[in-house]
Amino acid sequence: MRIFKSRWFQRFARKEGIADAALREAVARAEKGQIDADLGGEVIKQRIARPGQGRSKGYRTIILFRRGAKAFFVYGFSKSQRANINDDEVQQFKEAAKIVLSLTENALAERLKKGDFVEVKSE
Repeated sequence: MRIFKSRWFQRFARKEGIADAALREAVARAEKGQIDADLGGEVIKQRIARPGQGRSKGYRTIILFRRGAKAFFVYGFSKSQRANINDDEVQQFKEAAKIVLSLTENALAERLKKGDFVEVKSE
């Protein structure tokens, strides 16, 4: 399973102090079928704990997710910041999932080189 962060998500994670280990753990839970919310169209919402706290008061992340293949963290927010994402945003994430999850290895390598995505390395 390869895990990636979008440029936007990378800035968000750095600002909020979200470690790559927390992202790997969220994807591992999804791989086991422990998905917090399946939004359809290979888009899921997973909770991530704040450092030193539980997941319920933590962050919500939007992941473009294809089980056994790839996961792209593309958006995140704290529960205290906003309640949820709206229907228009869900639709936009579904459209993005169609494009991003169908990238060839060469196209993905190009996107990585341009800095659109960063790969989350395993420990």
